[in-house]
Amino acid sequence: MFDFKYFTPTKVVFGKNTESKVADLIKEFGGKKILIHYGGGSVVRTGLLKRVTDTLDAAGISYVTLGGAVPNPHLGLVYEGIELCKKENVDFLLAVGGGSAIDSAKAIGYGVVNEGDVWDFYDYKRKAKGCLPLGVILTIAATGSEMSDSSVITKEEGLVKRGYSSDFCRPKFAIMNPELTMTLPDYQTACGCADIMMHTMERYFTNGGNMEITDALAEGLLRTVKKNALILVNDPKNYDARAEVMWAGSLAHNGITGCGNDGGDWMTHKLEHELGGLYDVAHGAGLAAIWGSWARYVYKNCLPRFKKFAINVMEVDPSGSDEEIALRGIEAMEDFYRKINMPTNLHELGIDPTDDELKEMAKKCAIGVGGEMGSAKVLNEEAMLAIYRASM
Repeated sequence: MFDFKYFTPTKVVFGKNTESKVADLIKEFGGKKILIHYGGGSVVRTGLLKRVTDTLDAAGISYVTLGGAVPNPHLGLVYEGIELCKKENVDFLLAVGGGSAIDSAKAIGYGVVNEGDVWDFYDYKRKAKGCLPLGVILTIAATGSEMSDSSVITKEEGLVKRGYSSDFCRPKFAIMNPELTMTLPDYQTACGCADIMMHTMERYFTNGGNMEITDALAEGLLRTVKKNALILVNDPKNYDARAEVMWAGSLAHNGITGCGNDGGDWMTHKLEHELGGLYDVAHGAGLAAIWGSWARYVYKNCLPRFKKFAINVMEVDPSGSDEEIALRGIEAMEDFYRKINMPTNLHELGIDPTDDELKEMAKKCAIGVGGEMGSAKVLNEEAMLAIYRASM
């Protein structure tokens, strides 16, 4: 095992009707002038946004609003939010929604506090020195951004999707009411489950140190999401299943499932970022579509982990060679994706890139990771292209 730092300062308020506590939490963390940042759609349609603003009005908390956050959130809206915050002297951000609104709010927070172009952080040109404090009312269990140190933004020019991580952007509080996720389309629920599992799997498939307790937490989380994702296919209003998945989403990306290892692999995410940037696909679906091809490309270099995953998570027949068990585990994972109506290749994802487009994505991915990256197996541009081609 490796030495590690574990830091999760976010105060979690979990359960039914917890959104009613938002004003008290904002006051607790010193907010005086708030930017409420959200997407649109269900947050407005379900009346959640009005309930939030009514609560703030009753508490005498001043606010401005900025909607429009979209999946694969755009840099242009981040710039708009930065200017609005500076104009209105905003001192606290409230993201109401899922990962897109939260990630966009984090980027806005960086841009308000730091001079220069906020994209510099996502382009790895410099590091942030702070972030405007923010809180979250979560409506989608998926990205784990409500407790994580990361955010991902898409620059419209060139369709470049990049992530940036620092402890400065960790939310001060996260309100999690599983009932708020019940209005999601089934597809978005499944995408969220795929994303949650992948956040843990990225940390699990590593050649750089492991801890027994960390593995047990990771495997238990994966089994829990797998079980409850299948329940939600047939019973989408099941509160207990929603609650299990929502809490798993936070634990999958707050760092606990990576303690003691080298930080994880993350190449499935990096490969998907190019899909999301170029084709604007749903993140969880993109991860599912690319994972099997990545796994078959790297498993021989990380065979003990793939064997352990197959037996302890996918519960496959443990007889036969290590390689046979590992491959059965990969196949079982793809079968699970199909059961929750997730794609297992790019065609099923709804895209059919040309070979030139695959080469473009591989080139941009390699640039984005500094040439090569990976823990299960280190991948360069040639390997990235081979995985993209295999995923067709």
